[in-house]
Amino acid sequence: MTSRALRPFLRASAFVCLAILPLASGASDWTVSVEEQNGLPVLTRGGGPAMVSRFDFWAADWGWTGFPTAFKVKAPYRYTLSGSNKSLDFDLQADIQKQSSQTLTWTFDLNAHSQKSNVEGGGIVFQFDPELIAGEMGDPVLLPDNRGWSWGKSQGRRLEMRFEPALAKVYFEQGNSAQVRAFFYKGSIPAGRQQVKAVLNLTGDIALGQTPSERFGLADPATWPDGQLDWRTSPVDLSFLNAPEKPAGKRGFVKAAGEQLLFADNTPARFWGTNVSAYAIFNTSDEEIKQQAKRLSALGFNLVRLHHHDSPWVSPNMFGKADAIEDTQQLSAASLKKIDWWIKCLKDEGIYVWLDMHVERALTANDNIYAFQELPQDQGRAGLKGYAYVNITLQQAMKRFAEDYLTHVNAFTGLAYKDDPAIAAVLITNENDITQHFGNILLPDKDVPKHSKLYMDEARAFAKRHDLPAGQTWRAWEYGPSKLFLNDLERRFNVDMIEHLRSIGVKVPIATTSTWGGNGLSALPALTAGDVIDAHSYGGAGQLEKNPLTSDSMINWLAAGQVVDKPLTVTEWNTEPFPTPDRHSLPLYVAGTASHQGWDALMQYAYSQQAFDAGWIRTGNWNAYNDPAMIATLPAAALLYRRADVHEATTRYVFAPTPDTLFNQPITANNSVLLRTAIEKGKLQIAMPETAELPWLQPGTKAPQAQVLLDPGQSLLDVDASESTSDTGELKRNWQQGLYTIDTPLTQAATGWLGGKSISLADIQLQVTTAYASVVVQSLDAKPLSQSRELLISLGTRAVPKADDMTPFNVEPLEGRLSIKAPAGLKLFGYQARGPLKEFAATYQDGRYLITFDGKQMSNWLFLK
Repeated sequence: MTSRALRPFLRASAFVCLAILPLASGASDWTVSVEEQNGLPVLTRGGGPAMVSRFDFWAADWGWTGFPTAFKVKAPYRYTLSGSNKSLDFDLQADIQKQSSQTLTWTFDLNAHSQKSNVEGGGIVFQFDPELIAGEMGDPVLLPDNRGWSWGKSQGRRLEMRFEPALAKVYFEQGNSAQVRAFFYKGSIPAGRQQVKAVLNLTGDIALGQTPSERFGLADPATWPDGQLDWRTSPVDLSFLNAPEKPAGKRGFVKAAGEQLLFADNTPARFWGTNVSAYAIFNTSDEEIKQQAKRLSALGFNLVRLHHHDSPWVSPNMFGKADAIEDTQQLSAASLKKIDWWIKCLKDEGIYVWLDMHVERALTANDNIYAFQELPQDQGRAGLKGYAYVNITLQQAMKRFAEDYLTHVNAFTGLAYKDDPAIAAVLITNENDITQHFGNILLPDKDVPKHSKLYMDEARAFAKRHDLPAGQTWRAWEYGPSKLFLNDLERRFNVDMIEHLRSIGVKVPIATTSTWGGNGLSALPALTAGDVIDAHSYGGAGQLEKNPLTSDSMINWLAAGQVVDKPLTVTEWNTEPFPTPDRHSLPLYVAGTASHQGWDALMQYAYSQQAFDAGWIRTGNWNAYNDPAMIATLPAAALLYRRADVHEATTRYVFAPTPDTLFNQPITANNSVLLRTAIEKGKLQIAMPETAELPWLQPGTKAPQAQVLLDPGQSLLDVDASESTSDTGELKRNWQQGLYTIDTPLTQAATGWLGGKSISLADIQLQVTTAYASVVVQSLDAKPLSQSRELLISLGTRAVPKADDMTPFNVEPLEGRLSIKAPAGLKLFGYQARGPLKEFAATYQDGRYLITFDGKQMSNWLFLK
């Protein structure tokens, strides 16, 4: 996981990552709605962002100031917004409403409580998709006299945002037409009130859509029943999946063999995992750790990554109590004992462990690091990301940590971590690449002269060695020779670290770092030094509605990491910001896709980042363990993935870029329709090209039956497609309707905008009134649904925490009917957080059970047995 300070910047600055929930089913591909985070307009195309907007205000010298806002839906298409800027001493109120089918208005009332001089000012920043600027929409145009902007064609699709009276300034940021700044204040803020009216007019095929709250329904969550979830026990028991593996490691060490993970006995290793992170590792009692290991097994997990063990905001961490750490050269015996116990308890339950060698370790002056004063520091503690690729003393510090960590003998198993086959894999460094993210920090203009000299010396030597233009090879922000050099530099670091890990006896697969945060395919070559390619992806609401012809989903970013001849692991996936109303859909979408694509290990982030403590039960995006929306479908996803209920694709698409294609242009899930459409039908793999400047880069073995594709702009779907079916026929996604179904003998599921639709799969039929829901029916005895005498029914709906993010959640009750073809003589039971299963009514007629959900009560887990 990215540091908490960095992730908001990445998501705000990377246009491709913005979370959008588009218009309801069957609507226009182009939709404008009001963003509930800030009350401003957003334009989507096929579910992806085409234009987004935000408030930004700056004090003197571009000192950014916070501007928290509160948004409310008053009635359909009528909203209010309030915000306050303490630094600049003004408040903002706004009334927002639909005036016609293609007009939205904002009436902004600004109240400055005092005069402010010599400030940059601010207002609304509009960002436009550069791909659309270069394509069908053209450049935005500024209206005369600081009155706004327009975008699109005068006789077709067009938006116009007009302000009255004229604003202080409307301009393109640094002449870049992809960003318009519309400032209420510029240079100074006069005391007093002013009112500004903004009118957004739409023409052509742009529709006006609802906010997420309107789409999901405006019911008051306080009227819903409290969620039935006990965070200490599991609502289902899938521990039978782990029973053959107890204790974890009994089949020998995990290994990478081609594109598969195998155990030493050549049994396929298929991991459904999660993360236990930060305070959850060190501040949980031993008794509770044992209990949570049992619960994790019952929920279907067989892999846990221990994460944020070295981060400075965690106390204690690997080095002891944060306020008492003088250096990071000694590991805390008490902290190691907690990790020992986690590993022991997980191992006993048949659960494997993934270990990271570096996440956010914060070094001190006492760590004797070369040019320590140049590292970015916070209260005397410094991070190493990026700098470690050129600073040998940082590399030595990382090696010492890895050696101390992995040669430590577990007090409860008697095995060093490196000798314990229950350790499935290790990661060298978390979210730390120079091919895209951290190369720029080493440049000559970054005021780190000693590190810059090391970097520039490496760049010049590489350019000379391969007869490349020295003036371009060091320019980390550009494509071309720099991407060759950065991959080589990162790969040399990786090889050296891997050799060290192998020299101390590490036997399991090693991942270098991850492809993450908008990385393009040009970041992959350096990662091939590892035994696996690891990927991270965080999506937002509306993943099922992303049109692959135009828009990227979080799934596409994961798929773009699957390299020929390498297993793919995913140490982090999730949705944000919390609580996205449709998050219960994501485990099903991830598991279904992963099984179809043949991915090897999936780890949700995170099971918990807080200690398991009955006196402190907060909710949040990193605490799935107490979230009834995520836990509603995580076990179902585990079962379908681990049993391979969804078969691997029979069709292989191999994208094989030339060196020129790979290194001289950005190729991402955002701009490549090939990467997005291939996985809708078959299995996608990326083949590395033989590259003269990178003799170590292996092109990989393409399967004889694979379809080799060369153009990242080639679509594998029809231009007017609105849905797709996998080549196995088991997965279907209709992005126009926002529906995803899984239809296999052992698992049948429907998730998305089910309300008002009739859905029929092989053995189940659904008629649901609730707007958005997940319904999964699975066999627990490995017999086809129509023959099974033990069925699990998992139901997902909205779950909203209490005030101040406290538990228990209020869970939206499902309303509708479910019909299941199954043998006679079964009874229906529902999970209760406390007490035995509760029997519910179900009728049996013509070989089918009919279950009615009344929209009043709610249990996320039912059993027909």
